[in-house]
Amino acid sequence: MVGRPGQAQVMSGAGPGLVDVLTLERIEADLFRSSVVYEDAFGLYGGQVAAQALRAAAETVDAGRHPHSLHGYFLSRGDPSRRVLLMVNRDRDGRSYSNRRVIAVQNGVVIFNMAASFHVTEDGPDHQAHAMPQVAAPEYTSELPGRTRMRGIEIRVPQQPVPGQEWPSRVWMRTREHLADEIMHACALTYISDMFTGLASVPGIDQVGPVTTVDHAVWFHPGTRRRGPLAD
Repeated sequence: MVGRPGQAQVMSGAGPGLVDVLTLERIEADLFRSSVVYEDAFGLYGGQVAAQALRAAAETVDAGRHPHSLHGYFLSRGDPSRRVLLMVNRDRDGRSYSNRRVIAVQNGVVIFNMAASFHVTEDGPDHQAHAMPQVAAPEYTSELPGRTRMRGIEIRVPQQPVPGQEWPSRVWMRTREHLADEIMHACALTYISDMFTGLASVPGIDQVGPVTTVDHAVWFHPGTRRRGPLAD
């Protein structure tokens, strides 16, 4: 998924899939660049650049260290028709944790920065704070009508907590493509994490559509490493 420097792949027609957008070119040891470009009138989807940043950071840590968390800030509007340059800073490599900072740049402008941590597998307490809500299984739900800005993702919508919600806060999602390893699964989770919002079920808020993300955080738990559909 990380190759040598080359020209951008210009996607037309159906456009790129998820594996395409997560494929990076390695320019130097800690310098990467996205591989595909395409047209999108709404600008660069935030989940895409966040997932690419995590992908770049993961390439600089030792094997066996898994994504633990990431915290990012979207600073400027990105352009999907231009490649993204990803600069990784190796802040620390400890006995069990590694920390990385990634700066994403387009045309000399920082569009996103992120801090991420990676952790070795260790035994510890396991506690589920909240149970997953009772919803219909994905095979008994219909696909989300229309088109989202995510690529290569199947989305199915069960019954929502508030009748008549225009923007779902509960969804089943899975990739339409094979993902090679755990890092790709973590990047896919990061990719989808920026699309839906729980504000749709907050009392007093009648309508919530796609919103602009300013800051974003993801924590990766052992359960997110399993293959299969993901629920929000």
